[in-house]
Amino acid sequence: MKVMDFEKYVYSDGAEYDFCVLIPTWNNLPFLRNCLDSLSKHSTLKIQPIVIANEGKDGTADWLQSVQNIDYIHAKKNLGICYALNIARSLAKADYIVYSNDDMYFLPDWDVKLMQEIKQLDHHYFMLSATMIEPEETGNPCVSIANYGRDLDSFDEKKLVSTYHTHHKEDWKGSTWPPNVVHKDIWDLVGGLSIEYSPGMYSDPDFSMKLYQVGVRHFKGIGNSMVYHFGSKSTKRIRKNKGRSTFILKWGMTANYFMNKILNIGKPWFQDVQKHKLSAWDKGLRKIKRMLAALSQ
Repeated sequence: MKVMDFEKYVYSDGAEYDFCVLIPTWNNLPFLRNCLDSLSKHSTLKIQPIVIANEGKDGTADWLQSVQNIDYIHAKKNLGICYALNIARSLAKADYIVYSNDDMYFLPDWDVKLMQEIKQLDHHYFMLSATMIEPEETGNPCVSIANYGRDLDSFDEKKLVSTYHTHHKEDWKGSTWPPNVVHKDIWDLVGGLSIEYSPGMYSDPDFSMKLYQVGVRHFKGIGNSMVYHFGSKSTKRIRKNKGRSTFILKWGMTANYFMNKILNIGKPWFQDVQKHKLSAWDKGLRKIKRMLAALSQ
């Protein structure tokens, strides 16, 4: 079966949308419906959801066809994140492209808070992220920890909606992970996600690096734009690519170095990313890691 074996279904009207939200999903219908429901309930602006249904053998494709009010692409095989997001871009009708996981629940005014930040800028060279609440500690400094359920059976939606604001963070540096938003022109300038990372591991920091290379310096997490994230329900099922080595070979540094030393991910926001100069030690270490990455391929 060829990668290009997919069909597009468009049901959105000719209205002007504020955000399009790209949601790849892989046989994960209950979480997808929960995600779409939260967008419907808690979005204030005009939102165009776009679903990329990979396989859809669990009823996802049939459900999307039955509701006929959500733009979607049905791929007969799992395209992975990179191919899926790139083809979904073709259906986008908004200037601002949001990438979301299907196991995210959008909280009230998530969109207003992002748009407020965008309107304060006089350029399109930015990447913004909403702030995730997750049920358990994973070491991600950009996340608030609060357990409202690890699956849909234990999900306490009512409590989450009434108390989520108590977990907001101050704005933070280093936007990388979804849900994130960029302007469509910047997305197109860098060509979307890089397919050499298929099915998708390390494609997030690579996308941020590509933005950095074309001059984006405003990588900002918005502390009061919030979503609840159940936690990588699809990525636990895939056969992972060697994204770490691919990143080193491509950029001459580790993704960890880029995120922590250049983007300063998770640190309190106070200014745009500054020009970074490698020390002699860092340059030598980069060469060694690049050689080791080449050997591991």
